[in-house]
Amino acid sequence: MTIESEMESGNIPETTGIHVAHGGDHDAFVLRYVQPGLVGLIDGTVSTLAPVFAAAIFSGPHAAFIVGMATALGAGVSMGWSEALSDNGKSTGRGSAVVRGAITGAATTIGGTFHTLPFLIPSLHWSLIAAFIVVAIELVVIAWVRYRFLHVPMKNSLMVVTLGGAIVLAIGVALGAS
Repeated sequence: MTIESEMESGNIPETTGIHVAHGGDHDAFVLRYVQPGLVGLIDGTVSTLAPVFAAAIFSGPHAAFIVGMATALGAGVSMGWSEALSDNGKSTGRGSAVVRGAITGAATTIGGTFHTLPFLIPSLHWSLIAAFIVVAIELVVIAWVRYRFLHVPMKNSLMVVTLGGAIVLAIGVALGAS
């Protein structure tokens, strides 16, 4: 039995933290909080792969770290601003533009930061290995969020997310090696 069906049947009072966190409506929770966070996490994780790995291969781990942090922070501001300005939330029911923008911006920054941190390791070989492992974990987390909240089968979600990540990673590696 799902939380929503238990609430409807009266087994869980509407004042529980779960119900309050969801605003009483799972779909509204997903639309207002999960979706902006997921968009940011995907963008931060995937779009920063190309510049980080290109910089690593072309110039080394220190350059990759600087480029990665600049990209993660800049993308976080850009995505947060874009989300906040794209919809005031009133006509679509997506909630506060400021809250959605903050969630998207923070998630974008987080998504771009985690696979940048391994480039603090001075060895290019070991920093690349660590970054590949972190990227794999990030992609699994994204797939799991899609599975958990958007009800996309995990296998399908992993395939699609990994394909997008692989394409962007290949672009970065190709440019870095040129």
